[in-house]
Amino acid sequence: MSNFKNKIIFVAIFAVLGFLLLQLPVNNLIGTKARLTFFDMFYPISGAFLGGIWGMFAVSLMQVVNLAFHGFNGVKTTSILALFATIRLLPMIAGVLVFSKSGKKTLAIPAIAILAFLANPVGREVWYFTLFWFIPFVVWPFRSRFLVARSLATTFASHAVGGAVWVWAFPTTPAYWTMLIPIVALERSIFALGMSASYLLANNVAYFLQSKKLLPSGLELNRRYLALKK
Repeated sequence: MSNFKNKIIFVAIFAVLGFLLLQLPVNNLIGTKARLTFFDMFYPISGAFLGGIWGMFAVSLMQVVNLAFHGFNGVKTTSILALFATIRLLPMIAGVLVFSKSGKKTLAIPAIAILAFLANPVGREVWYFTLFWFIPFVVWPFRSRFLVARSLATTFASHAVGGAVWVWAFPTTPAYWTMLIPIVALERSIFALGMSASYLLANNVAYFLQSKKLLPSGLELNRRYLALKK
C-alpha cells in the first residue's frame, strides 16, 4: 500500500476520532454559545503523526464534518464558512503547526497575534492579557525535552490566534478580557496536560497496532515516549 493511501487512511481515522471528541464539551466560551471540547486537547497532535500539511487537512475535515452534521441553523452557508475559517480554523492550524514543527519560525504565530490584538482599541486597554501569549517564547527552549512545554507552547499559540480574531470579530470590553484571565489560566493548563496525555496515548496505541500489523505504517511515532519498546 502506498504512503499516500496510508496517509488518507490516517486522516480518516483522525477525522473520525476528532469528530467524536467534538461532541464532548468541556465548557462554553464566556458570553457565547461556542463550546470548548476534548477535541481542543486532541487536534494539535495530528500534525505530529501525519505531518503539518496532512495534520491541517485532518483538522479541517473534522470541523467541516462536524459543521455539516449539526447543520447551518438557517444561516447563510457562506457566512458560516467565513466565520468558521477565521474563529475556529485559524487557531487550529496554528496549534497543529506549533506542535508539529520544531523551528523557531513558528513563534511568529503568537508574535503576530499579539500585535493584532494590541492594534485593537479594546486590546490596547487590556495589554496585560497578551502576557499569556508570551508563554510559547518562555517554554520554547524546553519543548524538545518536555512534552508539557511543547503542549503549553501549542495551546497558548492557538489561544493567541483565537484571541486576536475574537477581539476584532466581536464587540468586547476590557472588563470581559480581565474576567477571562483566571479562566484562561486554568483552562489552558488543563488543555496542555490533556494534549500531552493524548499524544502519549496515541503514540503508544499506534505503535502497538502497527507492531501487530493492525495499522499500516507511515505515522511519525516518537520512540522516546513509548512505554513498551522492542
